[in-house]
Amino acid sequence: MNTVSIYKCLCDLQRLRIFNLLSEGPLCVCHLTEILETDQVKMSKQLRYMKALGMVEAARAAQWMVYRLAEPTHPLLDENLKCLQDCANEEVRFAEDLARRRELLARLDASECRSPSMQIKL
Repeated sequence: MNTVSIYKCLCDLQRLRIFNLLSEGPLCVCHLTEILETDQVKMSKQLRYMKALGMVEAARAAQWMVYRLAEPTHPLLDENLKCLQDCANEEVRFAEDLARRRELLARLDASECRSPSMQIKL
């Protein structure tokens, strides 16, 4: 991961929204598509790009693919993600996404995308 690839990745609103959501913990692709109101193909394309850069990682949980921020992260990405979290309180769309994330996870039952190893949390 290098400086240019980090900033290229951060130059897309949908990827910023994904980072914002994953900063709160792992999510299944199906949940990301629901929260961001997009289709699975577009979401998978974004996540594949982010994974190729080493910014997110994925694990299979039953039939679902669950994504989380990659660890360890690059220091430059860490600083930008902290800035993104600060902006989340000011940017309406980011705050709305986080509220939808909380609502979605609150209504899930234990059988949906809930693998203890992925530590999906409310």
